Amino acid sequence: MRMRAFLGWFMLATGALLSGCATLPPPVPAAGYPTAGPLVRIKRTNHPVVVMALSGGVAHGFAHIGVLEVLDKNGIRPDGIVGTSAGSVVGALYAGGLHGEALVDAGLELRRNQVIEFTLPNSGFINGQRLQDYIDRRLGNRPIQRLGLPFVAVATDLRTGRLVAFNRGDTGMAVRASSSVPGVFQPLAIDGHEYVDGGLVSPVPVRVARALGADIVIAVDVTRQPAVARRLGDTASLVGQSIVVMEHALAKNELAGADIVIRPDLRNVPTTDFDLRAEAIEAGERAALAALPKIRALIAKKQRELFGRAAPQPAAPGSCR
Repeated sequence: MRMRAFLGWFMLATGALLSGCATLPPPVPAAGYPTAGPLVRIKRTNHPVVVMALSGGVAHGFAHIGVLEVLDKNGIRPDGIVGTSAGSVVGALYAGGLHGEALVDAGLELRRNQVIEFTLPNSGFINGQRLQDYIDRRLGNRPIQRLGLPFVAVATDLRTGRLVAFNRGDTGMAVRASSSVPGVFQPLAIDGHEYVDGGLVSPVPVRVARALGADIVIAVDVTRQPAVARRLGDTASLVGQSIVVMEHALAKNELAGADIVIRPDLRNVPTTDFDLRAEAIEAGERAALAALPKIRALIAKKQRELFGRAAPQPAAPGSCR
């Protein structure tokens, strides 16, 4: 039933986009809003530049926490992080200093009503303010440029279809824009533009990660996979499957540019079920552990290519590079 409701929301979104007459929420005041400035390449120091690209995936996004926790514990810490939708939520928290067990605890403690508040339909059932407030509160109201790690939240300009890479300004608002699933969340209106989920143009933001100067892009893909079915019985299933197929094709195209792809096994975790967040986190941990040998080998190879010497020893947990 949950999945059927979710597919129903996407049907409503399709109708709204085609009609072009949906009423938008009042625009956000210009002061402090997130902006998409020129992407600044991360300066290479004594190691290859590693950037994480975290996909969208609704509740599947909890798996990102497990991946980052395992990498963190093993001394593999990214130099930058790019997130789409659910990936922007986890990415912002990590960039803001929540690492290891602290990030896991935040994920396990998160409740749906902390980030979602249903409202009367107005181009969406959720206005996103609660998600924005949660992110800003957890990060002490720090803007993106003060998070500690370079961070980008990928959103879509609804009018033009353009990819927007928010890299400055209000972090919570940028995450809100990146996570605004059409027909579910109300578009975020800023300065004459309406922003929605980045998954419409970049489900796994590998291109943006590469534009940050990454020598190594580690992509974590928790997007939905097309269902294998002989026959789709109703209109909602047909529309839902069509959207998943399009998302899958976009993701596949981006993933071709990644150096490492981590894909947690989330077949038993519905994309809308927050109650299974612990299972999603564990799936992320298992996938990251399996990928560790390949990641270490690639970092060592890049280190030799770029610097002609072995990589420095991994930092102890809780320390900085």
